[in-house]
Amino acid sequence: MRTSIRVGAVAMATAATLLMSGCSANTGGGDDGPVELNYWAWAPNLEQVVDIWNEDNPDIQVTVQKQDGGDPAITKLLTAIKAGSGAPDLIQAEYQKIPTLVSSDALADLSEYGAGDIEDSFADGVWDSVTLGSDAIYAIPQDSGPMMFFYRADIFEQLGLSVPTTWDEYADVARAVHAADPAKYLGTFSSNDAGWFTGMAQQAGASWWGIDGESWSVDIDKTPTETVAGYWGGLVEEGAIDNKPMYTPEWNAGLNNGNQVGWLSAVWAPGVLGGNAADTAGLWKAAPMPQWDADAPATGNWGGSSTAVTTQSKHQEAATKFATWLNTDAEAVEALVKTSGIYPADAAQAKAALTSPPEFFSNQPDFYDVAADVAATVSPFTYGPNVNVAYSAYNDEFAKAADAKTQSAFLDAVAAMQKITTEDMKKSGFTVK
Repeated sequence: MRTSIRVGAVAMATAATLLMSGCSANTGGGDDGPVELNYWAWAPNLEQVVDIWNEDNPDIQVTVQKQDGGDPAITKLLTAIKAGSGAPDLIQAEYQKIPTLVSSDALADLSEYGAGDIEDSFADGVWDSVTLGSDAIYAIPQDSGPMMFFYRADIFEQLGLSVPTTWDEYADVARAVHAADPAKYLGTFSSNDAGWFTGMAQQAGASWWGIDGESWSVDIDKTPTETVAGYWGGLVEEGAIDNKPMYTPEWNAGLNNGNQVGWLSAVWAPGVLGGNAADTAGLWKAAPMPQWDADAPATGNWGGSSTAVTTQSKHQEAATKFATWLNTDAEAVEALVKTSGIYPADAAQAKAALTSPPEFFSNQPDFYDVAADVAATVSPFTYGPNVNVAYSAYNDEFAKAADAKTQSAFLDAVAAMQKITTEDMKKSGFTVK
C-alpha cells in the first residue's frame, strides 16, 4: 500500500502509523445482532436502493443519512475525523474530493477486502480516480460524467454542416455557425465552470497533480492544459465562440431560441436541457467529443462520485461488501439508474440498465450506445489535495481572461492557476517538487 499520498500538513505521521490508522479497524460484526452501517449520501432516492440490500442481507443493515452534496458533506466528515468520532461507515464522495480525504486519513484502503477484483468493471480513467495511481483503493466508483458533444441537429441540417470529429473541425463549424447568423454560437467558454474546463484538459491528456514517493507535483501549466486554453482563447479572441458563462439567464435563453447551437457537456446533459429548454426536445443529438488525435479517442469527466469507507468505521469489510454490491450488482445499478438518475460508472451494468434513450433524446435511439463508447475512453487524471484552491483560481483568473478576450490572457490564466495552487500546497505543508 502506498501511503505517501497522505503526506501533508494534516497527515504528517509516519507511513507505518498511517497504515495502522487506515486498516486496523474491526471489520467484523458483533455478537449482538446485525452489523449496522451508516451511509452519508446525497443521491436522490438512494434509500430505495438500500432497501433492496437490507431485505436480502439481514446480517448487514445500512441506513442512509441524507447530506448536502459536495463540500458541506466533506467538511462535516473531516470535522468528525479530526474529532475522532462521529464519522459514518460510508460516504458518497466526488472523485475530486478523494485526495483531500486521503491526505486527512479519512478513507480506508479497500484493497485488502477484495475491492481490486472489480477493477475491470470500470474505465481506466475512472479507476485511477479512486486509486490515485497507487496500489490502494480508496472508494468504489458509482457514477461518472463522460463528456460528449450535444448539438442542434435541425440547425446543422439547415446550414449543411457536418458534426465535427476533431477540434480543427469544431473551430471551422463554429465560424460557419456564427457567420450564418451573428447571434448564434456553437458554444461558449464558461469561466465559472472549473469542472468543465478540467474535463476538457483531461481529454487533452492533462493531469493537474502527480505523486512521486513522498512528494506532490502540480502540473497545471503543462502542454495539454496550455493547448486547451490557447485553443479557446483564440476562438474567443476571434469572436467565433461566445465568452458568457453557462447557466445564466442569457445562456438558458440561447438554448431555447437556437442561439446556442451546441453544448460541450456530459452524459447527464439531457436532464439540464429538458429542464431549461423543454420545447427543443427531439431537436438535439449527441456525439463523441471532437478529438485532438482522431486515432486515439479520448474524453474527460465532468462530475461523478464514488462510495468510500471511512477509517473510523468498525466494520470496513462489511461496508466494502455493500459498496461493491451497490455499484456493480445488476439489480442495484438498475435501481440506481431508475430511482437516482445516475449514469453508472460500471460500463457493463450501464449498458444493461440503459436500454432506451432519455426522453429528451427520443429521436436518437442509440444515445446510450454512443455514451458507452465515449465512457470507455475516459483519460486518467490525478486530482490533488487542494482542488478547491485550483478551482477557485480558475474562476478568478479565467473570468479576467474571458473579459479580456485575448489568447494571451487565457495562457496567463493557466500560469496563474499553477502559481496559486503550488503556493497553497507548500503553505499547507505538502512537499511539492
